[in-house]
Amino acid sequence: MMKHLAVIPARGGSKRVPRKNVRPFLGRPLLAYSIDAARACGLFDRVLVSTDDAEIAEVARACGAEVPFLRPAALSDDHASASAVVRHAIGELAAHDEHPEYVTLVYATAPMLSPDDLRRGFALLEAHPDKAYALTVTSFPFPIQRAVRILDGGVLDAFQPEHRSTRSQDLEHAFHDAAQFCMGRTRAWLAGEPIFSPATLAVRVPRERVQDIDTPEDWRVAELLYQALQAAGKAVP
Repeated sequence: MMKHLAVIPARGGSKRVPRKNVRPFLGRPLLAYSIDAARACGLFDRVLVSTDDAEIAEVARACGAEVPFLRPAALSDDHASASAVVRHAIGELAAHDEHPEYVTLVYATAPMLSPDDLRRGFALLEAHPDKAYALTVTSFPFPIQRAVRILDGGVLDAFQPEHRSTRSQDLEHAFHDAAQFCMGRTRAWLAGEPIFSPATLAVRVPRERVQDIDTPEDWRVAELLYQALQAAGKAVP
């Protein structure tokens, strides 16, 4: 009986960094790092890549993941949600009488994803049976209460002017999605329960291991960050 499934969405139509999921990141396809972490953590009965692209499917299989189906075009455009992709994968397996208790969405663009963080997330979720998800988050590097907008003419305007003079140590810390994984109970995915809610547990990840990869500049920063972690003996997976 399958208990835990990993689903790695990796569509072929990325635009800002073309072919991002299979582009070489320090010599290996970017997708390979997420597959490695998912396989190394020891949690998953199956590690699947959900893609609409034959080349990505071939690369994913070469890296040790399964690609038992190709994702339909309707779930492969810019508007397809990750939750919908997970539900599709659950449905594909259910058609073959496979019904996991947990499904973890693992992002394909997370080369610094740690197997230990996956294990921490699962321990946290198991310890709280009333919760639906466990999501990786990291802290903002600057107080969000001090954010500013740029108005016409290039002038600045504070989002929260009441905090212009508040000491940074007196401001509440804020966190954001680290875009590494979201671990959830299958029933929550199928019910479409929102990920950002009181039913979601936070799996904190240090900022040094988090970097969005949405632009060529992000890509360069991520490679430098990975190399720095590697030099310090901290690179993962």
